Amino acid sequence: MKLGFFTMPLHPVGRDWRQTLAEDREAILLAEKLGFEEAFIGEHLTDLAETITSCLIFIASLARDTKRIKLGSGTVNLANRHPAATAAEIAMVDTMLEGRFILGVGPGGLPSDAEMMQSMDEDRNALFVESMEHMLALWTKEPPYQLAGRKWRLTTERTWTPDLGMGGMLKPFQKPHPPIVVTAILPNSNGIAAAAARGWTPISANFVHPWVVKTHWPKYVEGCAKSGREAKGEDWRVAKSIFIADDDATLRRMTRDPGNPFAYYFRNLQRKAQRTRGSALFKHEPSVADEALTDDYLVSQLLIAGTVSEVVDKLHAFREQVGPFGRLLYCGHDWADPRAMRRSMELMAEKVLPRL
Repeated sequence: MKLGFFTMPLHPVGRDWRQTLAEDREAILLAEKLGFEEAFIGEHLTDLAETITSCLIFIASLARDTKRIKLGSGTVNLANRHPAATAAEIAMVDTMLEGRFILGVGPGGLPSDAEMMQSMDEDRNALFVESMEHMLALWTKEPPYQLAGRKWRLTTERTWTPDLGMGGMLKPFQKPHPPIVVTAILPNSNGIAAAAARGWTPISANFVHPWVVKTHWPKYVEGCAKSGREAKGEDWRVAKSIFIADDDATLRRMTRDPGNPFAYYFRNLQRKAQRTRGSALFKHEPSVADEALTDDYLVSQLLIAGTVSEVVDKLHAFREQVGPFGRLLYCGHDWADPRAMRRSMELMAEKVLPRL
């Protein structure tokens, strides 16, 4: 089992932005110190709780202060971006990290981002696929570029000047491009199968129930088979919200007190989902009524919490239930109590992981 880190992140609305950025940065630096192998960072443009507006800028800010840990976008939301600008930024970040970059991509799921970027009424999955095709071409073809799709036309035909280099684009450090991962939220996701057929790997989201995550492995196997590859559990990342404490009092305070960071996190996401696809993915079975989705219910169902031995047992049971994932992504949450949250990460890396 390999250990990684995943943060969207999500903080209480109104917290000082400087503090949340510093806190999120400190979590990544602590993850490297503790031996986490990789860390993924999300982004949103129009959310006062999810306060990293560009995961690529955030990752670039960590390039010189990290030496070993791989840093990934979790995800670059392609339906909200121009593919040429995004391809150039990714190539630069990959070069700054000298190949320690993992490219996580998706269409972007926040409705307010889509509204702001005028893609709310478009086929965002189609935009995602077109953007990826353009970026892959820019990384692998030579100028002048002649790329045309339904949304974007990318060309430097009129301006390509070989002796000046004008009209050409720099390539990523990793050839032909960084490894590509996609996030999965929906059950029986055909997106996982399509991504696997291209050689990409999945990350299963932390805020859905095990019954959803369980459907992702068969879809990955299906997609790998289409491209003649063997599906390996070591390539499947599963994100999970986890909190570990040395004592029961800390455990109760951090996971049961009103307004605790985990309840705030799951409630925020559940209310957002309710406005679009509904709350079904937050239920352990369809018969659960929406009004039963209390803070205590969400935390008890979606958070793995306990002392070291309890968390080891729960993670073993979780993996037995969902399938043979080989990379566990420990999820970042607001540091309402910095000491307790740091200690949880320490216990995860130093006590829980060796027993897994």
